Amino acid sequence: MSDLDADELLPSDRMRTQVLEGEVTQIHRGHRYADEGDTFVIDGTTFQVTAIRERTLGDLTDEDARAEGVADLDGYRRMLERVHENFEWDDDSDVVLHRFERQ
Repeated sequence: MSDLDADELLPSDRMRTQVLEGEVTQIHRGHRYADEGDTFVIDGTTFQVTAIRERTLGDLTDEDARAEGVADLDGYRRMLERVHENFEWDDDSDVVLHRFERQ
């Protein structure tokens, strides 16, 4: 177990605020940024990584989108297109699930 930099795992101030408010409980990233049991702190509140899983974009569901603070999978796709230049959704693209909870 190690202490993570929240800014590395959660790439925006908006997302870190959503984690603090309980609106975001997981994030999918293109690479692995943590191990299960790792912790990070946002504004004095500690969170622990509870699950790491390799997946593909095609595995994601509306439930995953809601856990990332978006209403549904279509909204999640649109959000990714906005924040990543030249992003194209490919169901076979590999992503890594990072799930966490407040301690």
